[in-house]
Amino acid sequence: MENKFKNNLKLLRQEKGIGQVELAKKLGVSKGIISLWENGLREPSMSSLIEIAKFFNVSIDFLVGLTI
Repeated sequence: MENKFKNNLKLLRQEKGIGQVELAKKLGVSKGIISLWENGLREPSMSSLIEIAKFFNVSIDFLVGLTI
């Protein structure tokens, strides 16, 4: 199964014009975690998914690729 989350996270971050460091600070995680998520090497917890969805004002379904 393709990991759409990594692509959607990177796309949303780039569309918002912020770097990994800034996103990490906003979410309360390390820059390394953002990098791991965007490279598909680690998946976020449910609480992290909720925070990411709130920050970007999108649904969790969108983040994980269940909706367009």
